[in-house]
Amino acid sequence: MSESIDRFFRRMPVGRHTRPTAERLWCPSADVLETPDGWLVKIELAGVSPDEVEITIDERTLHVTGVRRDATYTEGALYYQMEITYSRFSKKLQFPQAIAGAHVEQIYRDGLLVLHLRRRDEARTQSKGAAA
Repeated sequence: MSESIDRFFRRMPVGRHTRPTAERLWCPSADVLETPDGWLVKIELAGVSPDEVEITIDERTLHVTGVRRDATYTEGALYYQMEITYSRFSKKLQFPQAIAGAHVEQIYRDGLLVLHLRRRDEARTQSKGAAA
């Protein structure tokens, strides 16, 4: 046990003047709801720039990746408490059916990324209704 404690302290940053870097992957919280025309996905991404987010869909998997950066980092500051993770993030969501080819509508507001994945047949039906 003393070896694991020693290992823990060896990994700690030296001095208070350095900002510890987060090397672990951050996994944001998400809500997934099935709607009559597809799926609604809400992912908590406070402090993440929309330009830093990448969304990919593969068969039954939605994969959202990106990075949250510390835009207020100040050189020479003394950090007394660090609870917010600034690093790369990854969220993989499995669906019970195929979502590949779904029409994706994206809204980023108040720290939430909201994705509406409309089933392919629903997207076609809506665009026909809008043209009429």
